[in-house]
Amino acid sequence: MKNILVILWGSLIVSPIFSQKIEYQINSNTQAIEHLSIQNDERNMNWILETTGKQYPWVTEKYGWGLGYFTQEINGRTQKVYWDRPRHIDDNSVIYQAGDIEIKVKRSLQNGDLLEDYIFTNKCNSTVFLKDMGIYTPFNDNYPDAETCVNKRVNAHIWDKGYNAAYVEALQMGGKAPHIGMVLLKGTIDGYEISERDINKSMSNFRGVISLTPSDMQLAPTESKQISWIVFSHQGQDDFYQQLLKRGGVFVECNKYVVEQGKKVRVVFHSGKKQNKVSVTCDGVTKQCAPMGENLWGTEVMLSRLGENQLEFQYDDGKKTFAYCKVISSENELISKRADFIITNQQMNDRTDPRYGAYMVYDCEEDKLFLNDRKTASYHDRDEGAERLGMGVFLAKQYLITKDDKIKESLLKYASFVKNKLQDDDFTTWSTVDHKGRNRAYNYPWVANFYFYMYKLTKEKKYLQYGYGTLQAMFKHFGYGFYAIDIPISLSLSLLREADMSVEYNQLNSDYQKIGEVYLKNGTSYPKHEVNYEQSIVAPAVMVLSQLYLVTKDTRYLEEAKRQLSLLDAFGGAQPSYHLNEVSIRHWDGYWFGKREMWGDVFPHYWSTLSAAAFHYYYLCTGDKSYKTSAENIVRNNLCLFFENGEASCAYMYPKKVNGVKAEFYDPFANDQDWALVYYLLVNKGI
Repeated sequence: MKNILVILWGSLIVSPIFSQKIEYQINSNTQAIEHLSIQNDERNMNWILETTGKQYPWVTEKYGWGLGYFTQEINGRTQKVYWDRPRHIDDNSVIYQAGDIEIKVKRSLQNGDLLEDYIFTNKCNSTVFLKDMGIYTPFNDNYPDAETCVNKRVNAHIWDKGYNAAYVEALQMGGKAPHIGMVLLKGTIDGYEISERDINKSMSNFRGVISLTPSDMQLAPTESKQISWIVFSHQGQDDFYQQLLKRGGVFVECNKYVVEQGKKVRVVFHSGKKQNKVSVTCDGVTKQCAPMGENLWGTEVMLSRLGENQLEFQYDDGKKTFAYCKVISSENELISKRADFIITNQQMNDRTDPRYGAYMVYDCEEDKLFLNDRKTASYHDRDEGAERLGMGVFLAKQYLITKDDKIKESLLKYASFVKNKLQDDDFTTWSTVDHKGRNRAYNYPWVANFYFYMYKLTKEKKYLQYGYGTLQAMFKHFGYGFYAIDIPISLSLSLLREADMSVEYNQLNSDYQKIGEVYLKNGTSYPKHEVNYEQSIVAPAVMVLSQLYLVTKDTRYLEEAKRQLSLLDAFGGAQPSYHLNEVSIRHWDGYWFGKREMWGDVFPHYWSTLSAAAFHYYYLCTGDKSYKTSAENIVRNNLCLFFENGEASCAYMYPKKVNGVKAEFYDPFANDQDWALVYYLLVNKGI
């Protein structure tokens, strides 16, 4: 969210409501919405999953928009029930029966918006407790291929902890308006769940079926409670928040979401209507927010307790919503603790082990190295190479700041391991010491980056030769069309020039421009990689194009980088939480890299910092400080993956549940997350 406060403050009063009409189609069997679109949208895009089984065989009509489930408890007896077939239909409503609860669903179009009411009524003679509720809102968030995604798929940014002020900002993946938004008008939402995730169900290319979860309800006999929301179209993120306010919604924002202990956070409350007063409570201390303009309030809150701090906003005579901040000791201290932990705990020091010198996965539950002896489908993402190279790159950068001899000693041992155990004589690079499995393209720029930083800290030219040789091996094996993560264009060329290695400089410069030509030709028609389409294909493209502009000043690269930025922007939302704010959507890494092997939304996942790196390079090209600010925000929010004792987590599993299993936890594996610190140091230290 770029400068949203200024934009809204300046335009709230004078800007008229303008949005294209919402259109929908109803399933004749279930009376659920089966097609949701925007009038006069030339893409004719369905914003929700098809529930015929045609799009995905496992997504059938039971997952239609507006159907749902809950567990009812009566007199100590519990039963999970679903509403998926109507009991009665009339002109104004559809009535379902689930257990002892009647669910009346009313839909109407108001000024082009879709208004939906869900009324739950207790039809028995005893008090009923409703728990684990969910209403299906199956946004079309999945990755068949780049062209389909860019034109007909959705990034659904959910503010599930909004309580009375929950919302969904659904952005078309190509970043092209119109888009769809949804805001809660009545009742409370306190989470969301993901269904139908499985290795046999499109693996990493399907986000799952999303259901919003109302807060638990208690219903006396004949008592009713209601959930209401409105669905509307909008022109993009800034317009989404304007349209939300004009429909009576509210939202909050903080100037930071990861805050150093003892520092203040500035909070702002936006409302679409007049409020008598607004207050915010944190750790039992309540402060009144001061008016800052029409329907705008703000204050500062001191955050002193380490860990998550919930900020509860009270407004509108009893309603509430939240923001979430993470308090850390200090950014530098947290990073230093992490470096010490890796050196002390995550390096293989057993000389009898062929992985001697490697940085390894660490099991924070069992307080020991994970030796990767659990041969599951994802074992290759816990090996001694591949993403684990991030620890080496991070420590090399950290040494340039601290000049700590312990770090250098550890790195020299690691460099020997990488060169002698992970690479052949021709620099073919492997993920394991037995040189079996995949010859994986992603490995090459990571190893090259490590070597170039080893040159920076030792000034030994052999590391430049190693880095150059590694990149040449990548081009030999994979050509110039692979969208590798973090090809070190600026770094390698500057160091080769510094070392007077003109032959290598000229060759790499030529190679990089060949990559650039492929990227220019492809545009947004990205080839499929390990995932068909993802943020970590788009971000590397912007990183390469921006760096090529910095090196060559060829405006073609900058123009294409700018064009593809809209796709990258669409992956990040603006929800008021350190887990979500500008953190890109990713939903498979917990399975591949985590101990729990759970599919589902990962907020944050460290590769979200690739967006920060792309924004950083784009800022260097253009001087646009909004991208500098966004880059700093992204890498700062990713610090929540690192803990005060030096441990870390590869993934935070964000949804309330995935496939019915409780989530909302940090995975115990310290695995690949140190790439977040690599990009933190790039963005904040220029290293």
